[in-house]
Amino acid sequence: MSDLTKTPVTVITGFLGAGKTTLIRHLMLNPQGKRLAVLVNEFGTMGVDGEILKSCADENCPAENIMELSNGCICCTVADDFIPTLERLMAMPVKPDHILIETSGLALPKPLLKAFDWPAICSRITVDGVIALADAEAVAAGRFAPDEAAVEAQRAADDSLDHETPLSEVFEDQIACADIVLLSKADLAGEDGLAAARAVIEAEAPRKLPILPLTDGVIDPRVILGLGAAAEDDLAARPSHHDGAEDHEHDDFDSVVIELAEIADPGELAARIERLAREQNILRVKGHVAVAGKPMRLLVQAVGERVRHQYDRPWGDGPRASRLVVIAEHDDIDEAAIRAVLAA
Repeated sequence: MSDLTKTPVTVITGFLGAGKTTLIRHLMLNPQGKRLAVLVNEFGTMGVDGEILKSCADENCPAENIMELSNGCICCTVADDFIPTLERLMAMPVKPDHILIETSGLALPKPLLKAFDWPAICSRITVDGVIALADAEAVAAGRFAPDEAAVEAQRAADDSLDHETPLSEVFEDQIACADIVLLSKADLAGEDGLAAARAVIEAEAPRKLPILPLTDGVIDPRVILGLGAAAEDDLAARPSHHDGAEDHEHDDFDSVVIELAEIADPGELAARIERLAREQNILRVKGHVAVAGKPMRLLVQAVGERVRHQYDRPWGDGPRASRLVVIAEHDDIDEAAIRAVLAA
């Protein structure tokens, strides 16, 4: 087969809560005449993002075209999960015109690109492009992009800090692998914040990249789809902290699922989640919660101390089960302490 016959895949990467799912929802609503398929890789055992996307399924991207790989990095489960899932998508009666892959917020994108070299798929699929989302407000504030002078000062004072934090490595690897960087939550960052975030990205990028502002996931799909990057053949231009390593670890991060009883006040739950971020360094909380007297599920999404919640759909005939996925660096996961705050 020639490259022209290959099905294009867009890899959408970005740190926890950067807006990957929101962007994919926008693309599903604006498919440009294409039949889409979506592969979601969650960190943790509960697939919140996949369920959100399935609620938006339509004839352009039916529910059966939305598949999840939970509780494992795509690039660590290539033979067992990733390749078979792609093969199932390609074997559907109506083959998708374009596949979107939402990586876990903790994923390193370059090892995933290497997986597209596998004989089972390399003649049929190509990586059209890698899109990295970065939270403009967070980046402008210096989170996940440590100041070099400050790091050097800490390094001089403490030998245990003679390397970058896991979060900064993930952030930098995602930027280095990208074809386009989208600065999400541009409305919250403002012009000064966008300028500051753009400067950080430009300093981290190994080559000149388009850096575009994004609010609520809205962007012309023609800007990010159809890039024709063939990224799987361009690995040398996408440096990684893990180049030369035979494999990589994800032990820096961990997750726990917390089950809750019905709550009375969503605002009180949000305050507890904010407390977790302040006191226990929790990075991300997401899930669904039952609110007493309310027939609809409460969707909860939190990044650090920024907590958002909204009712997304009725519970229907299913159980009103409240579950939250909590993600943090490994040493910060204390299930008993987390449960004590959330279930107090």
